[in-house]
Amino acid sequence: MNNLTDISKASRLNEQLAAEAFSRQAGVFDEQYAGDTIIQYKRKRVRAHVEQYLPAGAHILELNAGTGEDALYFASKGHHVHATDIAAGMQERLKEKVEQAHMSDRVTTEICSFTDLTQLQQRGPYDLVFSNFAGLNCTDRLDAVLHEFAPLVKRGGLITLVILPKFCLWETLLILKGKFRTATRRLFSSKGVLSRVEGSYFKCWYYSPRYVTSRLKKHFELESIEGLCTLVPPSYMEQFAERHARAYSFLVARENKLKRSWPWRVIGDYYIITMRKK
Repeated sequence: MNNLTDISKASRLNEQLAAEAFSRQAGVFDEQYAGDTIIQYKRKRVRAHVEQYLPAGAHILELNAGTGEDALYFASKGHHVHATDIAAGMQERLKEKVEQAHMSDRVTTEICSFTDLTQLQQRGPYDLVFSNFAGLNCTDRLDAVLHEFAPLVKRGGLITLVILPKFCLWETLLILKGKFRTATRRLFSSKGVLSRVEGSYFKCWYYSPRYVTSRLKKHFELESIEGLCTLVPPSYMEQFAERHARAYSFLVARENKLKRSWPWRVIGDYYIITMRKK
């Protein structure tokens, strides 16, 4: 058996483990995170970034759509969203929410992995391909995923991806607390880093903005990169915003001012990258 076959099988197994984990989380996901101030800040930032580029009545392909929070938001703004995910549990919850919101005319769904975009039934082309909150970090085949974007996007259309980079300032500072493994895990992640959701383990990988732009440069040109949670703490620092309200407000203001400046745009917990098809 050759290495390519081994890698393919390993990738598929990791996808299955991630899908099972997020399917189990689907029932509690919205309730668990609805009241989290920093998560709501992150959603607001991502949506504001996307909306500055979207034309009216845009057609959006969303990858790793989860329970449909973003799909329903964009649909409420008059856009059409084809929301895809590999986790069947997430898709079921998404469908329930679409029906409850009477948005079936604006949100469609499909169980499809972003590593299988050649099998996508509704191929567009779209005004925007969108992936939020590091779903794309759950594959070691991101180069292959990016390769499939061009046929799915209209000329002049966009991709917006929210990705975990290889360096995060907040995580690196954990070395001061003696948490060396956590502080350096992104830097030494070539073989993947184990993540745990709902009792299941799967691997994640970290990608720099340069990795993305270099693989898309044939068909896309860079519009912008913004750092997300560079000065504002990552959401796993629970209750920071509530316990340190004045500091949190100050950090939000500073981050919003510096979000596109170097080095802040590339050292956050995430970065938001948008590219336009030539």
